Amino acid sequence: MLSKDVVTRDTLRMLISDIKNFEIDEKVAADDAKISNLINKNVKQRRDSINQFRNGGRDDLVANEQSQLDVILKYLPKQLSEEEIHSLIQEGIAAVSAEGMQDMGKLMGNLKPQFEGKADMSIVSKLVKELLS
Repeated sequence: MLSKDVVTRDTLRMLISDIKNFEIDEKVAADDAKISNLINKNVKQRRDSINQFRNGGRDDLVANEQSQLDVILKYLPKQLSEEEIHSLIQEGIAAVSAEGMQDMGKLMGNLKPQFEGKADMSIVSKLVKELLS
């Protein structure tokens, strides 16, 4: 607040508000896992908004959403690289003996806990489809 960083201030207030709303709606205290899920949900919403605004030619809104996304990403754990994701998927394929697309659900169920908060699940899903095809 003292540095007059309006974007960071507003983004953090929005995240805190989302957490409090979750606690009120669910009538439970949010633990670290739930907070991480809420932050990941906000990241996904920002990325979707950026794509939609870019397709609509609204560069002013793209810049706003991107700056909010950058603030949120500072508070997430370090994201896995594509090579790390690829190697974990290979290990998962071997662990569940996945042979084709019919095993994708079983594989994704096995992989999701490993990637929770560490990677964008849409990227993971895309790589899984490529490897199982």
